[in-house]
Amino acid sequence: MTGKQRREQLIDVGRAVFATKGFEAATVEDIAAKAGVSKPVVYEHFGGKEGLYAVVVDREMATLLEAVTSALETPGPTRAVVESAALALLDYVEGSTDGFRILVRDSPAGQSTGSFASLIGDIATQVEAILAGEFSRRKLDPRAAPIYAQMLVGMVALTGQWWLEHRRFKKADVAAHLVNLAWNGLVALDNKPTLITDLKHR
Repeated sequence: MTGKQRREQLIDVGRAVFATKGFEAATVEDIAAKAGVSKPVVYEHFGGKEGLYAVVVDREMATLLEAVTSALETPGPTRAVVESAALALLDYVEGSTDGFRILVRDSPAGQSTGSFASLIGDIATQVEAILAGEFSRRKLDPRAAPIYAQMLVGMVALTGQWWLEHRRFKKADVAAHLVNLAWNGLVALDNKPTLITDLKHR
């Protein structure tokens, strides 16, 4: 096995171990044993489990971001774009279950970048631009687009996490219900939303 092949093997093995055990519980010993190598081989390629974990997370983030970005850039009506984006995330959950488990788990202490939260933030920024245009066309305040982008992306992301453990629901059905709530909510937006509760006493 060449050095490049060994590195790819260790990434695959590490991905499976991190998905099963989580970052904290996984050890270099676990990864080395599953790969059929000695611990120094893992250290040689990645410097330790932190280095290997960072590579795994970066790859998973790039894969998911590319899929959702591609869906958001699909030409067509806004509802079709929302459907495509929801399906892109659910496709990733279905096809890269180990990767999604790793992304949604807590990142190692001290890691401020590369987390699922930052990934969702990147996606929300793209959705914000789409919503701002849609709001302007509908005579709604485009300055509120960032709020709605966070809500929409958060809703899809949290539903994806839930579906990870509740696969008795078909992917297409989950996506349809997501879009039903998101789209019908967007269609019926008030121009100047207000609360019905009396805030004077709060």
